Amino acid sequence: MDQKKLIKQALDFNKNAFNNVFNALVVLQDNAERACNAALENANLVPEDGKNALGEWTESYKKGRENYKDAVNAGFQQLEGVLGATNKA
Repeated sequence: MDQKKLIKQALDFNKNAFNNVFNALVVLQDNAERACNAALENANLVPEDGKNALGEWTESYKKGRENYKDAVNAGFQQLEGVLGATNKA
């Protein structure tokens, strides 16, 4: 088997594995967020500032999560570019 083809298959496998795990993580975090929000709605002892802080924290980790995904995807694109350049050589 051609070495470049094997490397491309390994790269595709790792890219798909990352995307599947990342999507599972997103589902898990979104479900945890919904459960937390439901609990906070009934929590009269938690001040409004505390609820707002949790909302800001939620938005912050969502942005971080997307930034991480973008960085990993950029890395995969760079590797694919290198593989494409070596295929032409």
